[in-house]
Amino acid sequence: MVSLDGYFEGDKPWDIDWHQVDDEFNEFAIKQLDEFDCLVFGRSTYEGMAQYWPGEEAIRTDREVASRMNRAPKIVLSRTLQKPEKGQNLLVLGSSVLTTSLMEQGLLDELRIIINPVLIGSGRPLASSATRRIPLKLLSRRDFRNGNVLLTYRPHVDAT
Repeated sequence: MVSLDGYFEGDKPWDIDWHQVDDEFNEFAIKQLDEFDCLVFGRSTYEGMAQYWPGEEAIRTDREVASRMNRAPKIVLSRTLQKPEKGQNLLVLGSSVLTTSLMEQGLLDELRIIINPVLIGSGRPLASSATRRIPLKLLSRRDFRNGNVLLTYRPHVDAT
């Protein structure tokens, strides 16, 4: 999820209180989690997720999402990346540095970005670690009642 001005979190780690999450979004999250075989995280994102999802707040406010997040198989990456075997549907949540690295190496098949209708003014940009331009082809768009917009892209990276 990113703000309209392109930030995935505010100036401090896990500064995401501006995320708009409602029942419709949780239904989408549950469906998305059910589509994939495994979750993939960079180390920093995993540490944050591992603190939040087993906690009382997550279980109280997002019971079904928390249940799926807690029981899903997880892979945590730090420095070495290899393309998964064909047939494995992996979902990277958060992890902007990891996602950008996967796109630059041609290892990301699809990028889903949820744009939140808020301007936060500063923070960590989604692709701050990008070392080159990565063209994206829009595959689909979904509008949520709360104003969030899901954009699904296919990254196109030249082999050169």
